[in-house]
Parts: sequence; C-alpha cells; structure tokens
Amino acid sequence: MVPGRSRGKPWYREPWPWLLMAGPAAAIVAGLFTLVLAYRTEDGLVADDYYKQGLAINRVLKRDERARELNLNAVASFAGDRVRVVLRDTGEAPRELRLRLIHPTRSGRDRSVILTSTAPGVYDGAAAEIYGETRRLVLEDAGSTWRLIGNWSGREEPANLGAAR
Repeated sequence: MVPGRSRGKPWYREPWPWLLMAGPAAAIVAGLFTLVLAYRTEDGLVADDYYKQGLAINRVLKRDERARELNLNAVASFAGDRVRVVLRDTGEAPRELRLRLIHPTRSGRDRSVILTSTAPGVYDGAAAEIYGETRRLVLEDAGSTWRLIGNWSGREEPANLGAAR
C-alpha cells in the first residue's frame, strides 16, 4: 500500500462496473425472451400451398360471381357459443351451410362451423372460442358453388356478409 492513500471500496461496491454490465445483461435477457417467444408461437402468415391457392383464384372468383347472380346476402349474429345466419333472397335454400371464421394472422385459430337450417333462410350452429378477436367470415353452401364474405369485430354484434367485389 502506498503511504498517504486511502484504501478504496472493492469493485463490486462501485456503481460503474454494474452500470457497464447492465447493457449486455439486458441484451442477453431480451434475446432469450425473443428466442422463447419465437419457439412457442406459430408463424401463420405464409400459406404452405400458396402456389396452389394462386392457381385456384379463378374458381374462387366464379363463386363470388355466382353469389352476385343469385343476389345473396346474409347477416350473422353471435350469442354465447351459438351463431345464427339469416340468408336473404334465396330461391331454393340449402339444408346446410359452412361458416368459416378466419383469424387475420394465425391460421391455427381459424374455426369452421356447420350451420343447419332451422327455418327457411335461418341457420344455426355452435361456435366456441371465437370472441375477442376480429375475424373474416366466409359463408359457403355445401357444394361450394357460391360464397359470401364479411368482417366480424369479435363482439356480440351482427356481421353483414355479401359477395366480394
């Protein structure tokens, strides 16, 4: 020890080493969090069969055109775990319809509901685990000859469905 100099604090009692180590430590924690998040969540934005979907676009457009020719439109209402669709302007109403509730970004959260006719133009079905998230609605007949499209806010309010333009 040098005479006339006081003995300083040990390094771990000084603020500077801790301040200098805080940045890299925060980066390591954030990196681990990002790794866990990436591992646990699915990236559902890109379709596996995008090429086939591109080739099938003409069939889809014909279904929209057919719905316009039939002058179809519908209103979907949600209450609890039930969904009711009222199909307007139908000539011969099908016995069964399919309603697809499509999540905007995660295909794993998409739901499909089979709706059965309870009265002329009125269809009911069970749709659980769908509230709180905006969905795209696609209503189709059993033979997939026409389709109606609409958006739903995720709350218990009706959604209008019509032919895509």
